[in-house]
Amino acid sequence: MPPLNIEAELNGPQLKAVTSLEGPVLIIAGAGSGKTRVITYRMARMLETGIHQSNILSLTFTNKAAREMEKRVKELTGKKLHNLTVSTFHAFGLKILREEIECLDGYRKNFSIYDETDRMQLVKDSLRECRLSVEGVDLYSLGQTFSNIKIGRYRWSDAPEAAALSSAPAGTADSSWEPVYREYQQSLKVYNALDFDDLLTLPIAIFEGFPAVREKYRARYRYIMVDEFQDTSLIQYRLMRLLAGRNICVVGDDDQSIYSWRGANYENIVKFEADFPDVKEIKLEQNYRSTTTILEAANGVISNNTNRKEKRLWSGKKEGKPIELVYPRNESEEADFIAGRITDLRLQDNLRYDEFGVLVRTNSMIRIIEEAFLAQNIPYKVSGGTSFFQHKEIKDIISYLRIIANSNDDVNLLRIINTPRRGIGKGAITGIGELARKNQSCLWDAMMRFRFADAGDGQLAMFGQDGLSPGKVKAEIDEFVNLIEFFRSEMIRAQGRKGWTLSEQVRSLVNNIDYRSYLASEYSKNEKIARWKFTNIEYLIQSIVRWESDPDNLDPGLYPYLNRISLITRDDGEDEAEKGKVNLMTIHASKGLEFPVVFIAGAEAGIIPHERSIEEGEGTIEEERRLFYVAITRARDKLYISSCRKRRRLQSTVECQPSPFLEEIPPHLIGQQEDDSGKSEEEKAAEFFALMREKFN
Repeated sequence: MPPLNIEAELNGPQLKAVTSLEGPVLIIAGAGSGKTRVITYRMARMLETGIHQSNILSLTFTNKAAREMEKRVKELTGKKLHNLTVSTFHAFGLKILREEIECLDGYRKNFSIYDETDRMQLVKDSLRECRLSVEGVDLYSLGQTFSNIKIGRYRWSDAPEAAALSSAPAGTADSSWEPVYREYQQSLKVYNALDFDDLLTLPIAIFEGFPAVREKYRARYRYIMVDEFQDTSLIQYRLMRLLAGRNICVVGDDDQSIYSWRGANYENIVKFEADFPDVKEIKLEQNYRSTTTILEAANGVISNNTNRKEKRLWSGKKEGKPIELVYPRNESEEADFIAGRITDLRLQDNLRYDEFGVLVRTNSMIRIIEEAFLAQNIPYKVSGGTSFFQHKEIKDIISYLRIIANSNDDVNLLRIINTPRRGIGKGAITGIGELARKNQSCLWDAMMRFRFADAGDGQLAMFGQDGLSPGKVKAEIDEFVNLIEFFRSEMIRAQGRKGWTLSEQVRSLVNNIDYRSYLASEYSKNEKIARWKFTNIEYLIQSIVRWESDPDNLDPGLYPYLNRISLITRDDGEDEAEKGKVNLMTIHASKGLEFPVVFIAGAEAGIIPHERSIEEGEGTIEEERRLFYVAITRARDKLYISSCRKRRRLQSTVECQPSPFLEEIPPHLIGQQEDDSGKSEEEKAAEFFALMREKFN
C-alpha cells in the first residue's frame, strides 16, 4: 500500500486532528463534519507511524459503528488487524472480564450474559423469593431502578416521597426495594451470570481493586480514542479514566447529546477538560452533508441553547431548496401528505425509497404513517422493532445453547426444561426448585441430586404432583440431562474435530428435540405461522454458517458465538430485504444517519418539545432542542416539517400549536406549502399522470 496522502484528503482542522497523536485531544465534531473519517484516518496514521495495533483502543457505542471503523482502517492501510481493538464499551468490558473475572470472588470464566428478557424474568423471580407479588409491579421501571442503583446514578432513600417507583426524587429510589435488589444480585452470582450493567461495573471493580491488573491494561492500550463522547455516561467515563494515560482522544458534539434518559452526560466534556487541563481542542465545523439552507436552519435553532460549545456549521454546497412547513388538519392528513410527497418525489427527482427518512418524536406516532404507506403501497421499515433474537423460537434454541454452555443458568433452564413438552411439569419443576432452595444450589444441581437420590427419600414425594410417579419424572429428567450432556460434548469438547461446525451441531440439536413438530402442534390452526417460525430457525443456522465462514473469525466456537449475540443490538446489520424501503423511525433512532429527503412529523408544542420537558425545566428543554437539531441535520438536500392543527390524543381530539422551535428557524429559509391531502382522488390522479407523462417525454 502507498503511504497515506492525508494532506490531499483532509481539510485543515481534520488534518490537525489526525496528526495530533500525543497528549490529550478533544475534537468537537459538528454534524456531518467527517467525524468517522477523522477517527479512521487517525488510526491509520498511528499504524503508519509505527504504533503497534495492539496498543490502540477505539471505543464507540454500536457494534455497527465499530465494524464500519475497522473496515475503513483495513481499506486505508491494507493490513490485517487482528490485534486492533475497535469496540463498544460493553464489548470491551466483556473482553476484560473474559480474561480477569476470576479476580472477583465467586465468579467463573464460563459466565452467561442475560439479555433484557432473561433479566426481567430474574427480577420476577427475585420478587417471589422476597415473598412479594409480581402483580401491579412495573417490572421495567423496577429493572431500570436496579440498573441506576448498580451504576451509581441512584441511591436508596427512606424519604416518604420515594414510596413509588414513578415518584422517587431524582437520583433516589425507595429503599423498600433494596432486599429485592440484593436477591437479584445474589441470584446473578449463584447462576454465574451477568447483566449488561455488570459489563461496565465489574471491570471497574477489577481495575480499582487490583492496581496491577489496571496497569497491565494501561501498558497495553497506550492510545485510546472515544467516539460519540457526548453520549458517554458517568460510569463509562469512569472506566475510560481508569484506563487512560496521556494519549487520550475524545470525539463528540455537545449539540447532539440526546440520551440523558439512558445515563448520557454531555457535561463529561467539561469533566474531561478539568481532568486533562493541557487538552488540545480542535473544532470540525465544515459540514459535508447538507445544503447551506439546512445548516442555517440548524444553526438558528441550536444557537438558542446556552450551555454549549460555541460553533457554527458551514457548507461548501450550494444554498439548496427552502425548508417547507406544512400545517395539515390532523395526523391522518399529515400521513397522507408524507406518503403523497414521497410518491411524487420518486418520479420528479428519480429517488429510491431508501433515500427518504420520516422522523417522529415518539413511537406512538408511527402507526398512522404506516397505514398511509400501506394504503399507497409504499415499502417501508420501522427502526427499533422486535429484534430477530427476541422471537420466541429463536430464544428457545439460544436458551438450549446457553444451558449447554453454562448449566447453572436457571432462567434459561426454566425456559427449555419443558420446551418442547416433556414429562417435567409444574409439579416436578416446583420440586426441583424446593431442592435447590434447601441446598442453596442452582436447579441443575438439584436435578442431579434428584436423579441419584435413594428411592425411599421422602423428598421425592413432591415430584408426583403432576400425576406421574417420581420414577417416571426421574426418567424424563434423565433423558433431558443426557440430551444436554451429549450436546455439551459435541459442541464444546469435540470442537476442533475434523469436519466439526457449530452450525451443524445446532441443526442436529433442532432435529433431536424435534422442534418442527413442536411448532406444528403449537400452531395447529395456522400452519403458515408454524412454517414461518421454522424458517426463522433455518435463518439462525445460516447466520451461524456465515459467522463461521468469516476469515477474521479465529474462534468459531459456542462461547464466542453466545457472547456475540448477547452484544447484538438493534442497530446491527441490515437484512437485504430491508433495503429499498422508506426509513420510518424516531428521531433518537435516526442519529448518525442521513437521507437526501427528510420529513419531520408532529412538530407541535407538547410533542417536540415534549410536554414533560416543560415541567422538568430548562435543561430538558435544551435537550429537546438538541433533538430537533439532530432531526434537521439528518437532511442532505430537502427538508419537510409538518405541524398538525388538530391531533387525536387518547379518546379526544385536541387543538395543536406549532412547536416553538419552528420560530427559531430564520424566516427567509422557509417556503410554506399548502397541504394537498384534501384534494379529490381525481385531482391527485390527474397530477400523477401529468408527472408520468413529463418523466417519460
